[in-house]
Order: sequence, then C-alpha cells, then structure tokens
Amino acid sequence: MPMRSVPGSASVAAPEGGKLFAPAAARNSDVLCDLLAEVAPPQGRALELASGTGQHVAAYAVRLPGLMWQPSEAEAARLASIQAYADEAGLANIAPPVLLDATAPGWGAEHPGQDLIVLVNLLHLISEEETKTLIAEAAAALAPGGRFVIYGPFTRGGKLTSEGDRNFHAALRAHDPQIGYKDDFDTIDWLHGTGLELLQAVEMPANNLALIAEKPPL
Repeated sequence: MPMRSVPGSASVAAPEGGKLFAPAAARNSDVLCDLLAEVAPPQGRALELASGTGQHVAAYAVRLPGLMWQPSEAEAARLASIQAYADEAGLANIAPPVLLDATAPGWGAEHPGQDLIVLVNLLHLISEEETKTLIAEAAAALAPGGRFVIYGPFTRGGKLTSEGDRNFHAALRAHDPQIGYKDDFDTIDWLHGTGLELLQAVEMPANNLALIAEKPPL
C-alpha cells in the first residue's frame, strides 16, 4: 500500500548527526515510558509499530529491559535512523528494525506471539478503514494475555475538546478528507470487535489519550 501523504506539520523530524530527531518524540518519551512501566508485561516480546525516528524504542528498551523490542516502520528511509538510535543505546534488547506497514492486511500472521504492541501518534494520520485493519492485525499478532497500547489525539465522544485539536484536525482533513482524529468510543468498539478487552483509558499530557487493551488469556 502506498504511504499516505500527511501535512508537514504532522510529522516533524530533522536530520541530526546521522539520525532523525523529532521534538515531539523527545517531549513525550518520558510520559510514555512511565505509562508502559505501569501497564506493560515485565518480560516477553514487544513490537513497536510506526517507530518513526527510533527515539522512542531506544527509551523503551532502557526503561523496560525485560522486553525484547522489535521496532518497525513503513518508511524505509527511517530504518537507518531507528538503527542509529539502537546502536547508540548499545542494548541487547533491541532487534534490528523491520519494514512493516501497519495499515496493510496480513502482517499479524507474520509477527505472531507478541506480548506487547505499542502504537504512538499514527491513528490520526490514517483512514478509518486503515485503522480497523491495523487493530485487527494487532489483535492477530498478540499472544493470549498480550497487551496493545495506543497513544495519540482523539475526539472524546465525537467532540474535539481544545482549540489546538480543532485546528490540527481541520488541517488534517483539509489535506486528506480520509484522515483526522478518531473517536475514543469508536476505537474502543473496534478493539472489542477483534476480541480485545479494554483495560484502561488514560488521559495523557497535551490532551492525548492512551488506550490499553488485552487479548484474553487462554
């Protein structure tokens, strides 16, 4: 599937010493690590979807050393940056990044047995149908008892709750009418539709939301 175009303001990553650096990823890294420290399994296999620059997965691997982290990214050009952050971290619990389009059907069967799947700031950049496919494939990839953590901006009960969110959502829709904020209730329904159970919905800084779902244990 071709990569969907998004406004330049939606994904700012600048070259920096052979890596890409995204200020937004630096800002939310600590709060994401804090969240995962609370909700992630202590050990096992962890798949990060849409790893972007690689800043997050390097931080996750430090904070959650019992998990073997598999970064992935749909944009081949970003794999080198992800590997550069992994090399800089010098940790044995980060696998080489793989090319993976999380919106494409079939990847769940290719990456089975995941104890944790993490997705940060992607749903508002893809269509509703792509979101449904992504959730279904994540459910297929999870091991029984595995958890799926989704973080990003959402509408709440169909409403945009800040001026910044209204402006950003409008810019996304103007760029591509198929993308934009997903609703929290709709996303929870889609999770339930794949057999996943919502454990928590956690309000996060900057008006973001984290949804933590689990595949029922056998």
